[in-house]
Amino acid sequence: MKADNPPNRLIKSTSPYLLQHAYNPVDWFPWGEEALNKAKAEDKLLLVSIGYSACHWCHVMEHESFEDYEIAEVMNRFFVCVKVDREERPDIDQVYMAAVQLMTERGGWPLNCFALPDGRPVYGGTYFPKQQWKNILLNLAEIYKKDKPKFEDYAQQLTDGIKKFEQILTVEETVEFDSQLLDRAVANWMKYFDQEDGGPNRAPKFPMPNNYLFLIGYSFITGNEILTAHITLTLKKMAFGGIYDQIGGGFSRYSVDTIWKVPHFEKMLYDNAQLISLYSDAFKLFKDPVYKDVVYQTIEFINRELTGSVGNIFSALDADSEGVEGKFYIWTKEEIEVVAGNDFDLITAYFNINEDGYWEHNNYILLRKKNVADIATDFTISMDVLHAKISDFKTKLLEKRAERVRPGLDDKTLTSWNALMITAFIDAYDAFGEDSFLENARRTTDFVLKMMTNTDGGLNHNYKNGISNINGFLEDYSFFIQALIRMYQATFEINYLDKAQSLLLYAINKFGDATTGLFYFASADDAPLIARKMELQDNVIPSSNSQMAINLYNLGHYFENEEWVERSKKMLSQMSKFLETYPSGYSNWLQLWIYFSQSTKEFAVCGKNALNKRNELASSYLYPGTIIAGCVSTENVSLTRDRIIKDKTLIYFCKDRTCSLPVENSSEALDISK
Repeated sequence: MKADNPPNRLIKSTSPYLLQHAYNPVDWFPWGEEALNKAKAEDKLLLVSIGYSACHWCHVMEHESFEDYEIAEVMNRFFVCVKVDREERPDIDQVYMAAVQLMTERGGWPLNCFALPDGRPVYGGTYFPKQQWKNILLNLAEIYKKDKPKFEDYAQQLTDGIKKFEQILTVEETVEFDSQLLDRAVANWMKYFDQEDGGPNRAPKFPMPNNYLFLIGYSFITGNEILTAHITLTLKKMAFGGIYDQIGGGFSRYSVDTIWKVPHFEKMLYDNAQLISLYSDAFKLFKDPVYKDVVYQTIEFINRELTGSVGNIFSALDADSEGVEGKFYIWTKEEIEVVAGNDFDLITAYFNINEDGYWEHNNYILLRKKNVADIATDFTISMDVLHAKISDFKTKLLEKRAERVRPGLDDKTLTSWNALMITAFIDAYDAFGEDSFLENARRTTDFVLKMMTNTDGGLNHNYKNGISNINGFLEDYSFFIQALIRMYQATFEINYLDKAQSLLLYAINKFGDATTGLFYFASADDAPLIARKMELQDNVIPSSNSQMAINLYNLGHYFENEEWVERSKKMLSQMSKFLETYPSGYSNWLQLWIYFSQSTKEFAVCGKNALNKRNELASSYLYPGTIIAGCVSTENVSLTRDRIIKDKTLIYFCKDRTCSLPVENSSEALDISK
């Protein structure tokens, strides 16, 4: 970064990504009327360049091109240049990502899209090397000058394509939610499993937590042993691989290879939140202590490196430090030997300081291959001694790592990602009963309610340094409603459920589409873009529509609102034709399909000891879609009505609105529910 340059307009931004570009010689604009009006007034193409702060190739292109005075001069002369943080403005990213995917059949970041002054795209791509970038700039400027009608025709075709991209053909009737569709979808999906190293049979490999949350639920219902073996293989391989930070906890965004060894070293809050949920759920079912270690260590990482002072949680850590990807996390053999001392052979075996862990330039990525019991046997030491030695080494190496130049921190706070983390804290609390996890969830929930809520009752999307100024997107409502439901389920405090209900009503009003039952990504109150998109496909984060459909299902049952349950069915019906052919891209929708294809199961726990009984239930893996309600002294939802009996705490189990006799013992209640 050339800090000796005068700052451009991005210096006033709250986005860490935009601030990274504030001293570029490029005359960057943030997205807004000023840039669009300038493009129209001067009849110049817009250059919309989109990325995020932890993006390695975004940094590379900035250094090669955006910090280069010659390239910047060309950009400034012929274009109005707009920088967008895809995490602050996912609505803009959706539009131009769709355009680039239509043009090139691929996407990614950095995303660079050229558009007419009114915002309609005409050309784009991802990363461009410096000379290629210069040639594109000059060629586009020349062609636009000579043949504007050609640009106009193509822009119209492309804009029409964007509007049809992922377009839903309305299904008028709700479909039959039979379990056979699930069977066919999973059978098709299993063809693409890597049965040796877990995950999909391709590289790069993304963890995709919502995929495995669904598959765990499906395997629980069906008892499919082959699927269960694949799930446990994948969870172990990810936890043992280089994608997991073996010293400090937390996962990198993805592995560049098929064996989970070499990560793309950026650490994102949304990945780690969902992986905490995944490993917590998996522990409840499989009881593998490795899963518990992953959850505790990842939460320690979140608390240590991503948590703000007011209950907020930051967004990401960069892949790079000192301009080198992964430098903060990798080690030479000599560095390991100094810290390990007399235990070097043991540490070498445990963390594979050998050909398995070797990366490049005499550096090693710490990873695991063997189970601890096998290593203890190999070194003829007890498990307690082994754990003590590994813990001591990790503490010392973490202290040594703290002396290094840290990766950049993206210290903005996003409502949607904080909501995922609230849910993760509750999922971990359910699995392990750790009170601090519930305290963390409550603190972050209170922060969002206090600092990221509008005066009209809606949500904002962002927060940084006391500023929260971007109107919320559907993802903020979807995931925060989910988090509020989970807070109620953990505490039986009705205020959380009431707030979830009010936000759902707000979202229906501002985002809902009455024809399909689905929801637009941006509010009706927002300034329109060239297309108003719906986020439908589940990706590394579940789609906001699939989660909203699940929210409608849950709140519909809590408040006995059949209209919401029917809307959830309608939304799922719109998606039904995609689920079987591309199940990995619709796994959160498939989760909802489980709910509707099976009997509705409900627990109500009422009495002075309700929370303890509730915790006993929640520590077990419950049937997917199970509704939990409860009260200590005051009824709060219909499921708890007339169920407080003096001096008793009773558990009621209901199936398809037919209830069994209440019991006092949680294990007995679980037996009845099977």
